[in-house]
Amino acid sequence: MCNRGVPDTAPATDSAPYDAILLLSFGGPEAPEEVRPFLENVVRGRGVPPERLDAVEEHYQHFGGVSPINARNRELIAAISARTELPVYFGNRNWAPYAEDTVAEMTRDGVRRALVFATSAYGGYSACRQYHDDIARARESVGDTAPELVKLRHFFDHPEFVAANADAVRAAWARLPESQREGARLVFTAHSIPTSADEAAGRPEEGGHRYSRQVAEAAALVAAEVGVDDFDVVWQSRSGPPQVPWLEPDIVDHLDTVHAKGVPAVVIAPVGFVSDHVEVVWDLDNEALEHATELGMGLARATTAGPDPRFADMVIELVGEHVAGIPARRLSSIPSAGCTANGAPCAVDCCVPVRRPQR
Repeated sequence: MCNRGVPDTAPATDSAPYDAILLLSFGGPEAPEEVRPFLENVVRGRGVPPERLDAVEEHYQHFGGVSPINARNRELIAAISARTELPVYFGNRNWAPYAEDTVAEMTRDGVRRALVFATSAYGGYSACRQYHDDIARARESVGDTAPELVKLRHFFDHPEFVAANADAVRAAWARLPESQREGARLVFTAHSIPTSADEAAGRPEEGGHRYSRQVAEAAALVAAEVGVDDFDVVWQSRSGPPQVPWLEPDIVDHLDTVHAKGVPAVVIAPVGFVSDHVEVVWDLDNEALEHATELGMGLARATTAGPDPRFADMVIELVGEHVAGIPARRLSSIPSAGCTANGAPCAVDCCVPVRRPQR
């Protein structure tokens, strides 16, 4: 079982009051005609070929052109709202409601200072730094009257996040046929990124806020909570040209590896995600499940942590670190980032994007 640990020293409460919370997320289409423009928003400026977008668009259309992510975020907002008197706003990076429009709405409502909960537990460019960029862009679009926006810290090692994932793993394990449970393998997944981007994150001398390191730590904490000593961390949803190295192994390839070792079943825990979206349900509930079935292996997929009531409790606790001086609870000493209640932001050089040489 995990050691719940001793809370960090209680940080000082910020002197200026906060009057709102902004839930900031990736975004997703909610109708078939929205899929292509959404995907074009996601890859704008990255040189992704149209045929790659064609393939991903098919995944979305498989689910009627609707990503589950916005619905899950609205459910989370409702759960957070039930736990606080602060108004909770919703903004996205890549689709409506866009962060720029939401910050404009907050300005019209008279919000002066808000805390931002980004729907990623981890560091790295797209998981953290890009949310800081989203905040800056949204404020700039409004101008001098825009509210101050303070991003909450990473939470990959928060006790409530770990506990919610652990219970999801237990529930998935229980869904396997009894004959397969004892020999099943626990496999954690997260979104793959280029290895160069992972290596560039944070302070090189200690691995900084490296995404892969934080994912591995979250997996270890969840596995310990479940009582599993041996497990795997693999990756999914890679994109980009094949000549660019990304974090490996891929989940589908890994199924071949464990099958060759005689593993009868796997429990897949998407610890890298806080809620379902198309990449989770396509990669795991379709591609991975189909391949496991072909191999004659059992597969049970754990739910994500977001729908668990403890996840909303955690968000309120993160907010409380700023508004009420609640001590920060963490289960590891792995470097983390995001603004803390004493005003310390990410380092200016943390998780910067990798600039590749022009050819």
